[in-house]
Amino acid sequence: MQVVIITALGVGGATVLGAVLGFIFKNIPHKWNDGVLGFAAGIMLAAAVIGLILPSAESVGRSGIWVTALGMLCGAFFLNFADRMTPHLHHLTGVGEEAHKHNKSINKVMLFVLAILIHNFPEGLAAGVGFGAGDTSNAVLVAAGIALQNVPEGMIIIAPMIMSGISKKRTFAIASFTGFVEVVGTFLGYFAASISAVILPFALAFAGGTMLYVISDEMIPETHSHGYERMATYSLMIGFIVMLLMDAMIA
Repeated sequence: MQVVIITALGVGGATVLGAVLGFIFKNIPHKWNDGVLGFAAGIMLAAAVIGLILPSAESVGRSGIWVTALGMLCGAFFLNFADRMTPHLHHLTGVGEEAHKHNKSINKVMLFVLAILIHNFPEGLAAGVGFGAGDTSNAVLVAAGIALQNVPEGMIIIAPMIMSGISKKRTFAIASFTGFVEVVGTFLGYFAASISAVILPFALAFAGGTMLYVISDEMIPETHSHGYERMATYSLMIGFIVMLLMDAMIA
């Protein structure tokens, strides 16, 4: 149980660490920002495919592959719906209605944060199920890969939120909450392994769908809009390779 607590706090703490680094390096040039965002996109892409979608497909088998496909589509549709609803989330950002009308970028920022929030929970759930099943070494390695991904995630959401008019205090609170959700998921998966094992295939695919949606709809276009497309592309590949190596270590 002690290992579970340490791992859960480490996974959630990685997002907080990334948020702190985001405050320190919030004024980095577009070139390096696109590189970091591309790296995070590669990590998220690998995590979506290798860590979420493929495990979901493997767990349901050929006869249940529709569960994975449905989960992915539901994840994408949910984010598409959330994209329409973000103008109604002013109370979360602390930005006034009048100010928001002159700052449309806050919609995209909150959509990205929401995607991170959504996919963090089933990731934590997956790590918790590993502990609940008694596979401690594998669960720790999964959590390590998740934590590695969470650091750049925490970093890249800080500057956009601040630039959108959200206060530093509220920005840090929102970023930290995305990590806290993962801690909750880890403990829930540990204490209810048998129940979560039933819903896990759909939850993993759902999270994978949200990640693919936000990578394609937001992250890649953003990294390719300032003239540093090649750097962003190589950064994405490096991020993907890092997670691929992590997966090889787990196997």
